Amino acid sequence: MSITLERKQQLIEQYKTHDNDTGSPEVQVAILTERINNLTEHFKAHGKDHHSRRGLLRLVSKRKALLTYLADNQIERYRELIKRLGLRR
Repeated sequence: MSITLERKQQLIEQYKTHDNDTGSPEVQVAILTERINNLTEHFKAHGKDHHSRRGLLRLVSKRKALLTYLADNQIERYRELIKRLGLRR
């Protein structure tokens, strides 16, 4: 259910905004999206895993808050990010 360190590094390299960037909203949203996708696949096989479902809802809420922040402050970065991630927001 968790993402590997290698995959996390790939996401950071792909979405970073400068050389030492690990915490920008783009990177955080990309990592959260990867974790959400992994959990969604997990629930296809384990439909009654309600404890993990709570964690999924927290991840979705956190991603929504970060996207709202980005949309309010830097709309162009927001539009580019949802386009790159394929989010339907």
